[in-house]
Amino acid sequence: MTIAVDFDGTIVEHAYPEIGREIPFATDTLRMLIEDRHQLILWSCREGDLLQDAIDWCHERGVDFYAVNRDFPEEDIERNEHFSRKLKVDLFIDDRNIGGLPDWGTIYRMISEHKTWRDIIRERRGTDPEPPKKKWWQR
Repeated sequence: MTIAVDFDGTIVEHAYPEIGREIPFATDTLRMLIEDRHQLILWSCREGDLLQDAIDWCHERGVDFYAVNRDFPEEDIERNEHFSRKLKVDLFIDDRNIGGLPDWGTIYRMISEHKTWRDIIRERRGTDPEPPKKKWWQR
């Protein structure tokens, strides 16, 4: 699976342009996803030296991305006149999701066990995987 991961607010707490404190278990989980053979793309609005600071920070913690702000490492965005910043990935991990960012343990379970957010919520509530249909829906 190809997964785009935001940096500020997702891997680290918001402190832009500085690098905030690591969100608990973020780099541990990212390393596990890499070990599970997922391709991770760092997807950040950071540019120049600030982007390189984020890349270096992750590298120092054992997280090396497949690509940064592009679909694949060899993509030449300067020479491609039809370049789009829209990535072709299977999943985005970003703190700006509807409902916010789940904890990194939940994120890992969702990816590794192929569970939806709905599945996780139902497990936590102890409800059936599929509630019975209302009688007026049945024929």
